[in-house]
Amino acid sequence: MPFDFSQLENGLIVSCQPVKGGAMDNAAMVVGFALAALDGGAIALRIESADYVRAVRAATDRPIIGLVKRDLDDSPVRITPFIEDVEALASAGADIIAYDATDRVRPVSTRALIERIHAAGKVAMADCSILADAERALTEGAEIVGSTLAGYTGPVEPTEPDFALMRGMRALTPYVIAEGCVRTTDHAVKAHAAGAYAVVVGSAITRPEHVTSWFRSALDDAQASGA
Repeated sequence: MPFDFSQLENGLIVSCQPVKGGAMDNAAMVVGFALAALDGGAIALRIESADYVRAVRAATDRPIIGLVKRDLDDSPVRITPFIEDVEALASAGADIIAYDATDRVRPVSTRALIERIHAAGKVAMADCSILADAERALTEGAEIVGSTLAGYTGPVEPTEPDFALMRGMRALTPYVIAEGCVRTTDHAVKAHAAGAYAVVVGSAITRPEHVTSWFRSALDDAQASGA
């Protein structure tokens, strides 16, 4: 049965990706975060690893965006770099499979990844860094483009969402997912205004280590400035 994109429209997607090796990095915690997010109004989930996708799929029938993250020695690509990653995610129950859509050295071509995603009957989500990534992904057959990697291909990680990229992608397709540095309700509203079909929030909801560090840094900065 074809995926019903309308179920994502104007929706909140929660990314339940614990800090690797952290206190929440186990299946029970990921499932707990996922179910709590759905209780709070999320319409879909973004889950890393086939094992965690499988665990969450057993607990809910809501849409899951699946991905695999790897640290490779010979490529900067981290998100779903291999065909076997696609196959594992599809088998685990992901509805949408996200992949790195950047134009960088990679073990498998983006076209090959999309073809395998479609062969498994799944939807392809292109995690993009710039507008050219989205243009190429749509030409190759991806159904969804996301701002996921905006700013993450350079030496300094971003701290704000790339609303300009969202607007540019919206001119190409209605199926734009805002993702990356969406840390406040204001960010989410601005992403929607920029044309996002749905908005992903991750660390601000499901990585308490990160959120705690934001508050700790703010207090430290205030003390240092004498505020």
